Amino acid sequence: MFKKYFSIFLISMVPIIELRGAIPVSQKLELPVLQSFIVCIIGNMIPVPFIYLFARKILIWGADKKFIGKFFTFCLKKGEKGGKKLQEKAGRGLFVALLLFVGVPLPGTGAWTGTLAASILDMDFKSTVLAAMLGVLLAGVIMMTVSFLGFSIFL
Repeated sequence: MFKKYFSIFLISMVPIIELRGAIPVSQKLELPVLQSFIVCIIGNMIPVPFIYLFARKILIWGADKKFIGKFFTFCLKKGEKGGKKLQEKAGRGLFVALLLFVGVPLPGTGAWTGTLAASILDMDFKSTVLAAMLGVLLAGVIMMTVSFLGFSIFL
């Protein structure tokens, strides 16, 4: 049982997949709904402070390196693009825009991209973490509902 929970915990930490993929997996593994939800939320949120504090600096540092430069540049551009999109659509409502960006379970959105975009936009740490947390909760509720009803397109 621990192995199954640990699996969904790790899956929810992976960029792009995040809890959007971990929750359907948890239901396929027939794990209890509430416990799975909590494990996936925690797993998805653990990277957020580290992304905010270090990702931008590391990506800028590695953008001109031989083997990692292309990937780091891709990640930096994706974060900048996401940040610009958020800022254009949100204006003053950046907090709500970030929450919805993280919370709507579509490809390319999520806590990783949203937090990177927020750090590029120089949003403050508290607002970023709170918006990401609320967005992850929203995405979790959506994915749990979809998975629970049996509409999983992932498995």
